[in-house]
Amino acid sequence: MHHTWMRYLTPAPVHHRLGLTCLGVGLQHGELPPVGPRTLDHHVAVVVSAGGGWLQDPHGHRHTITAPALLWLTPGVPHHYGPDPSWDECFVDFTGPATTAYTELGYIEPDRPVVPLSDATGARATVARIARAARSGNPLLEVETGAAVHELLVALRRARADLTPDGDPVLHALARDAFQPLTVAEHAARHGMTPAELRGAVRRAAYRSPKDYLLTIRLGRAKELLAATELPVAAVARRVGYDDPAYFSRLFTRRVGTAPIRFRAQQGRTPPGTREDRAPDPHDPPTTERPHAT
Repeated sequence: MHHTWMRYLTPAPVHHRLGLTCLGVGLQHGELPPVGPRTLDHHVAVVVSAGGGWLQDPHGHRHTITAPALLWLTPGVPHHYGPDPSWDECFVDFTGPATTAYTELGYIEPDRPVVPLSDATGARATVARIARAARSGNPLLEVETGAAVHELLVALRRARADLTPDGDPVLHALARDAFQPLTVAEHAARHGMTPAELRGAVRRAAYRSPKDYLLTIRLGRAKELLAATELPVAAVARRVGYDDPAYFSRLFTRRVGTAPIRFRAQQGRTPPGTREDRAPDPHDPPTTERPHAT
């Protein structure tokens, strides 16, 4: 005996312009029949939280499924899978132009039809929220479910079993040392790796090069310092690892789209004269608790 609940949606063209739209959501468990062979024109994320089974890819290879696991069903790719009697799944059908960027960033993995998860709890909670939003009569249905698909992709990326709870150790070390004026080769040597090995490790974990990963961290910190302090641009440049302030300004302008001084002026988050000379430590964020009266 199996139990199934599902709901399918038909978003309007304007909803597709939001980037991601939910086309369907469902929860199933028990003795379910095999699915396929079939080919879809949209994405489906199937989260298996109990049981196991098999999935046959287009090349005829059978992959073993052991919960918790994620099945990626991608457009135009034939798939065929079968669950065992203890199978418990939830699924979300979705589409939209943002799927291209999410695929490039590694949040959607067409080449990995079966992805082991460390825990399905977070993803199931997001799917349950999509299911609640998909109820009849919800005036925010299409927008609310579409926004939750973005959350689901983040939850699934975080739950991948090949990432430790604290993230990838190589990325953690790079982030820790990001503001030191080190070359990629020097970063690699610190980890006992060749530059090629470091590039491979970072690309597998962050889907970008070490240089781009370090640049993202450095510029993020530079934005914080520009917005929250009165430090001169040259001092900001030195704090994030650039001895040449002119080079830093050109790099910041090219990547952010505006010059550092203009970026600072655009923030306007504090009245003139109230900024300090230091920004909050990103590893020790300030609390919102008010001091007790004495």
